[in-house]
Amino acid sequence: MNTENKKVYSISEVQKLLELGRTRVYKFLEEVYKSQEPFRVIKIGKLYRIPKDSFDQWLNNN
Repeated sequence: MNTENKKVYSISEVQKLLELGRTRVYKFLEEVYKSQEPFRVIKIGKLYRIPKDSFDQWLNNN
């Protein structure tokens, strides 16, 4: 997965990065979307987009 030039991650990319199932990722992102913690989540209709910088910072600090 080449993510160097991307600004946002999709659900499937987050799934691969976290090695979690689709349902669990959707539940997790819904919780994060409501609080915007520990990283940002953007919701457009039913689509989630996760800003790469925010997510990577969280992932690298944990």
